Amino acid sequence: MGLKEDLKTLKEEAKRSLEKAETLETLNEIRVSFLGKKGKLKNILKSLGKLSPEERKEIGQLANSIKDEIEKILREKTELIKKQLLENQLKEKKIDITLPPAWIESGSSHPVISTLIEISEIFISMGFSVAEGPEIEEEKYNFDMLNIPPDHPARDMQDTFFLNNGKILRTHTSPVQIRTMLKNKPPIAIIAPGRVYRKDADPTHSPMFHQIEGLLVDRNVTFRDLKGILKIFLESIFGKNVKIRFRPSYFPFTEPSAEVDIGCTVCGGSGCRVCKDTGWLEILGCGMVDIQVFKDVGIDPEEYTGFAFGLGIERIAMLKYRITDIRLLFTGDMRFNRQFKGIR
Repeated sequence: MGLKEDLKTLKEEAKRSLEKAETLETLNEIRVSFLGKKGKLKNILKSLGKLSPEERKEIGQLANSIKDEIEKILREKTELIKKQLLENQLKEKKIDITLPPAWIESGSSHPVISTLIEISEIFISMGFSVAEGPEIEEEKYNFDMLNIPPDHPARDMQDTFFLNNGKILRTHTSPVQIRTMLKNKPPIAIIAPGRVYRKDADPTHSPMFHQIEGLLVDRNVTFRDLKGILKIFLESIFGKNVKIRFRPSYFPFTEPSAEVDIGCTVCGGSGCRVCKDTGWLEILGCGMVDIQVFKDVGIDPEEYTGFAFGLGIERIAMLKYRITDIRLLFTGDMRFNRQFKGIR
């Protein structure tokens, strides 16, 4: 049998093998068997050297033609098997295109953060700027320069977190006011938002919570200015119809001092468990900056006056959104957090 007949026989054999093939693995084995470096086509062509130049040319052209034909059938068979595999997969894994897509839950601001941002924006709109300070604080800024004496209950171990290096975790953001007055000359108008720490934990108190304290120092600042600023703030948060009252109080760093109440947001002032049947809720503390505080920071109290105020962000959030337990704000329970989606 000559080389022509061998090549034609090889072609027919390859066609029959490809027709029977049902997997991609089998197709690859056929390709290697017939067209590989040690395949049947190479073996047949080893005898080309014994032929005349004219015969080598003729046999070479025939071999290339058969190789191209086998490769074409291989490609077509490969596409056919791949298509069949895909159809089988789709039959096994049916997709109902009428079903809704997988739900991806979007996030939102935490009620504490939303409240903090809202409060900050209100005061910024009135000309206050934001000031910050360290959470690990020195006693002189947290207590001494705020006119809080060494025997004051706020310094006791049950209230303040004392650190091994002699410093403390700040109990309020008032130290930011001291640091600001030491660095800047009046006029000063700042708010100081941030985390603060106290040894306290119950349904209305947390060992870590957020405060915003405000300070305004300039010539001819009066208690009337303080009341006006706080009235604008409270009406912006709770609405124009909110009832507001000022009660005389005492703070070491302000004189005179007051506590501010609003009409209960739960019962509307008629009396309930939240307001202890008084119809009022304490909301913040405030007052005119004490003369001694001005002297400690190097501001002349004969030339300047000022007021300060402080409020808890969680307290405002609880009243605004009628949350009865402060601990809910820190549990990370998504059932609770989902209730506040879209509040900002």
